[in-house]
Amino acid sequence: MFSKATYIARRAQLKKRMGSGLLFFLGNDDQGLHYEENAFRYRQDSTFLYYFGISAAGLAAVIDVDNDREILFGDELTMDHIIWMGTQPTLRERSQEVGVEDTRPAREISVYLQRAKAQGQVVHFLPPYRAEHRIKLMEWLGLPLSAQEASVPFIRAVVAQRNYKSAEEVVEIEKACDITADMHLTAMRMIRPGMKEYEVVAAMEAVAAAAGGATSFPTIATVNGQTLHNHYYGNTIRSGDLFLIDAGAETAMGYAGDMSSTVPADKTFTTRQREVYEIQNAMHRASVGALRPGIPYEQVYDLSARVMVEGLKGLGLMKDSPEDAVREGAHALFYPHGLGHMMGLDVHDMENLGEIWVGYDGRPKSTQFGRRSLRLARTLEPGFVITVEPGIYFIPELIDLWRGENKLADFIDYDNVEVYKDFGGIRNEEDFLITEEGARRLGKKIPLTPEEVEALR
Repeated sequence: MFSKATYIARRAQLKKRMGSGLLFFLGNDDQGLHYEENAFRYRQDSTFLYYFGISAAGLAAVIDVDNDREILFGDELTMDHIIWMGTQPTLRERSQEVGVEDTRPAREISVYLQRAKAQGQVVHFLPPYRAEHRIKLMEWLGLPLSAQEASVPFIRAVVAQRNYKSAEEVVEIEKACDITADMHLTAMRMIRPGMKEYEVVAAMEAVAAAAGGATSFPTIATVNGQTLHNHYYGNTIRSGDLFLIDAGAETAMGYAGDMSSTVPADKTFTTRQREVYEIQNAMHRASVGALRPGIPYEQVYDLSARVMVEGLKGLGLMKDSPEDAVREGAHALFYPHGLGHMMGLDVHDMENLGEIWVGYDGRPKSTQFGRRSLRLARTLEPGFVITVEPGIYFIPELIDLWRGENKLADFIDYDNVEVYKDFGGIRNEEDFLITEEGARRLGKKIPLTPEEVEALR
């Protein structure tokens, strides 16, 4: 938890931005895994954490701007709780640590909200993303599912604060990035033919736990790197495989790291693996070199795609002008995702608030395949923390589909692509803070170039 002054200042800034109304914050509850008492790992809502700092189930809060009140609603622990969980700080004690003096029982939240509505106050809430949120909005505000439209002014006010990371947040994010790097270094050193993917996953996640945290998202560790979010870990690693890792740590305060790496199962890359790997490295280096305030991130994405097309032309897989190929979307056969995303209290920061507000500053997203998957396209500003993760993939099903349609054949040599259908995928990812001068990588460096990877192997 940060200092009391941090949370007081955050709420004051939010009240000033909103000006009026009642701001309603839904905390997260415990969720049963396969029965109520056996729950998933608890994680508080990130916006609740940002403004109130308390990671405990069963809470809600309001900032009543019109009446200058800040209230935390929740119930104190009973003796049954204490018997099973031990003595915990009271809600009153926790609320005082973040500068909230008014605490009330959970049963009073509905009464407070209904009274505010009856008095004509505008009740603002953020997009519900859990079933319990939707149920509470029905019970407490009388809103059926079809009427649960989140407040755009509230969304934009939150995004306008959380997008800009303070110095103390950067310290915490960098802690997560350091642990993340250790996770990757552990995996990169241990991978050998004959191992199971889950052995690598277990070792990586042990690093996060040993550092007092957890993982920031489900680990990706796979010989099938062409599947972008592959969470199956049952394959045996074989000689000649490429092994793709996308994993991150979350600190006890909830801040995230997110890095990717790709290594050969053997101690060195094959000639074909190294050729494609060096193209992906060129994409990555060009992207990092372009990071600075004032540049739209979509332009950096376009740059990375053009570098890839030029490289794949050298292998005989693509043809014609890189600029034309990227404009028409031909690159997306090999690069069907975006270049990166915001990162902070969420690994995809504030994704529950909507990508058009977080990553696009309100402008609509493209509908073009590949480009429509950009999570971040807006102009970069100092204080943003972002990921850089270009990739190259050979997805057999997608190749077959496009070839059957003769899609964008002016740019793609399908005969040559055919022999790469067993290749897999390559992605490398680092995390950066945008500064006044440019950008700074966060966390320990993990091997990036083929020479660095082979030296570690």
